[in-house]
Amino acid sequence: MPHVDIKYFPRDLSEEEKQIIADKICSVLKQHLHADEGSISVAMTEVPSGLWKETVYDREISPKLDQLVKKPGYSY
Repeated sequence: MPHVDIKYFPRDLSEEEKQIIADKICSVLKQHLHADEGSISVAMTEVPSGLWKETVYDREISPKLDQLVKKPGYSY
């Protein structure tokens, strides 16, 4: 039951572009985790750059740095 929550700076993405991103992520999860299409969920959340540190970095990235497979190339 993989769930992916993508947080990103606001972009003018159409629903079609969001669907393409979700489809590609689902493809990777199906291939490598052998997940069924119906078990995968993908969320996409825009986070203003001014709120990134307090809402994403401080809460989700910094406390889990040792668990991240891909670490960011920035810090606060």
